[in-house]
Amino acid sequence: MNAAEPTNRPQAPDANVSKTIAKGIVLTVVVATGFLAYRNFGSMLTLSNLATQETALRAFQDQHPMLIYGLALLVYMAVTGLSLPGAAALTLLYGWYFGIARGVIVVSFGSTAGATLAFLLSRYLIGETIQRRFGDRLASFNESLQKEGAFYLFTLRLIPAVPFFVINAVMGLTKLRTSTFWWVSQLGMLPGTVVYVYAGASVPDLKTLADHGIQAVFTPSQLAQIISAFVLLGVFPIVVKKLIERFRRPGKPTEQALSH
Repeated sequence: MNAAEPTNRPQAPDANVSKTIAKGIVLTVVVATGFLAYRNFGSMLTLSNLATQETALRAFQDQHPMLIYGLALLVYMAVTGLSLPGAAALTLLYGWYFGIARGVIVVSFGSTAGATLAFLLSRYLIGETIQRRFGDRLASFNESLQKEGAFYLFTLRLIPAVPFFVINAVMGLTKLRTSTFWWVSQLGMLPGTVVYVYAGASVPDLKTLADHGIQAVFTPSQLAQIISAFVLLGVFPIVVKKLIERFRRPGKPTEQALSH
């Protein structure tokens, strides 16, 4: 091949068709798996249903202590990776079942693994097409995201108003590195994980948890304060950053004049 010949040739039509078919198959498998999982196991994983099997759950944990951790991790990965409803209830359940320390570990790693799976699926199914079609228009956005993507992702993870699955899907459309997405998500979701696991671990039995949820531990006013704290925690770095940039601009001409 000539050294001057560009290496980023457009793919052959057959290659594009094969890739489209492969993406269609993957999308079909993901949707079918999510639908079947929710249809067959969705009602089984509700707190009200599990509350009737509290004794059996504790007995199974005593008989298979290591197996239960692996199963719990896989279940949480599947729920979050397939964007199925019930992650909040599952977090409360794990807090009650495993306690604070072990519950935080299982939920933290399970949620991050599931989020990364959803992120990669979004990138594979849609992200490449978006970048290919709108790459020129997204050039400045990609450059900005490369510099400060971790910062903005961390902020989004701290704000409860932004849905979990939306962050995963949207970030998959960008060029954010997978390793960056992983560790920032692990860190950014940790405060919320601790709050929910603590709430689950603080209730005496599953019946109480099923009847009252997180309000069995926190009153509505306390919940509002916690949510407000997360929002402020997420927004505060952005405000500080903008203020610093604003106060730096007026000083630039003076600094340049002094340098001459």
